[in-house]
Amino acid sequence: MMKKPFAAALLVAGLAVASGPVLGQDSTAQDKATQDTASQDSPEGEVIAVVNGQNIYESDLMAFIQQLPPQLQSQVQMLMPQILDQLVNNALTTEAGRSAGLADDGEVQKRVAKIEDLIIGQTYLQRAIDAQVTDEALESAYQKHLEENPPQRQLKARHILVETEEQAQEVIAELDGGADFAELAKERSTGPSGPKGGELPPFKAGEMVPAFSEAAFAMEVGTHSKEPVQTQFGYHVIKVEDSTLAEPPAKAEVEQQLRGELEQAAAAAVYDELRADAEVDIRFGKAEEGEAPAGEAPAGEEPPAPTGN
Repeated sequence: MMKKPFAAALLVAGLAVASGPVLGQDSTAQDKATQDTASQDSPEGEVIAVVNGQNIYESDLMAFIQQLPPQLQSQVQMLMPQILDQLVNNALTTEAGRSAGLADDGEVQKRVAKIEDLIIGQTYLQRAIDAQVTDEALESAYQKHLEENPPQRQLKARHILVETEEQAQEVIAELDGGADFAELAKERSTGPSGPKGGELPPFKAGEMVPAFSEAAFAMEVGTHSKEPVQTQFGYHVIKVEDSTLAEPPAKAEVEQQLRGELEQAAAAAVYDELRADAEVDIRFGKAEEGEAPAGEAPAGEEPPAPTGN
């Protein structure tokens, strides 16, 4: 069986072949590259390696890591020697390819043109999105989110969980007789909150199993349930200690979600605007749709009469 580190290293190399070289400096400018090898002020970040006078930057390393699948990104520290080796290999093969004249090769130029088109399109779209997804737009989206999601009521409660309805009735009788709920929970509850006096974290409607949630939200603050509440876990006796409105989420908590929604809407608007002024003729599948299967007559026509053979 192949060991995991070796298999991961092979995958790193395979991804490098598939994705192509990632370099921060054109090898045609090697004389310039040697001037700032130790510079820390480059926009590409720190120089992490130099190959035949060509700088490999920290940004090249990060770009390569971002191409890795999640399972390898979690092993980056272990794979760092292989990743650095691959960046060096990329620099060497790029230099060798340029020396061999591949920069002027027709097939290479076709692939470069396609990549250039992709980058141009992505850059146009991203800039159009950035122009719409401003701080003001985010603030407006946040305020709208607060309006559409008003604070919900949440309860602070305790419970005592027992196995049978009879045991729950006994607990209720003791509470009716003046027993302290928290102390009784420590003595009788079989649930994980028992040692804490049955205390539960604050919860909103629907965050507990249905029977428990419905019973708790129907109770008044300061009271305990007069009938056992059955769930798949057993029989509960509940005490509601407080009822408050939950704090609305801070902007930072929902900003990523709101930004994603705004970016999707902005991208859709860009596509719609461009398509409105474009002539688009999608021909894929049209030929197949217009052709009748072999041996069948087109719709509305009679099949040919059989011959006398």
